[in-house]
Amino acid sequence: MERTVLQIKTYGDPGLRKRSLLVKEIMPRHRNILSQMARLMYEGNGVGLAAPQAGVNEAMIVVDIGSGLYRLINPKITSSSGSQINQEGCLSLPGVCIKVKRAEKVRVKAQDEYGKPLNIEAQGLLACVFQHEIDHLKGKLIVDYASVLERIKINKALKEIGVQSCKLI
Repeated sequence: MERTVLQIKTYGDPGLRKRSLLVKEIMPRHRNILSQMARLMYEGNGVGLAAPQAGVNEAMIVVDIGSGLYRLINPKITSSSGSQINQEGCLSLPGVCIKVKRAEKVRVKAQDEYGKPLNIEAQGLLACVFQHEIDHLKGKLIVDYASVLERIKINKALKEIGVQSCKLI
């Protein structure tokens, strides 16, 4: 089996803005990708990672806020309630933190790495991370929640550390 080594893509990579394709049939390569994604997430001290961040245009995420690893395929938020505001960072936007308003509770429907259907109820930080990673599958980044002034500052800061910026709007 061909083994591709995945790397985290940073802000400016066009793959981060693509809508991810649904996984039609779960294959061993998907389990391999999820394992590599988890490794990248842990190495980066993250709590979540979406496949587009690793250069894979398929609907898969990994999440671990310290209570166990979720490996989800085709995740979708089916309901949400309440609201919370958190400072969010992103492995694809090194050094950037943005206040983002999200639902306090969510229900996520997905499949595990073997195709078993899952329904997960999450609240607080776990709900926030699921929403953040599922945004990535839609081509949405935390900078999309920032004001134009905040985006200008972010672009400047990213240029200083050598990360190519995107269009502001």
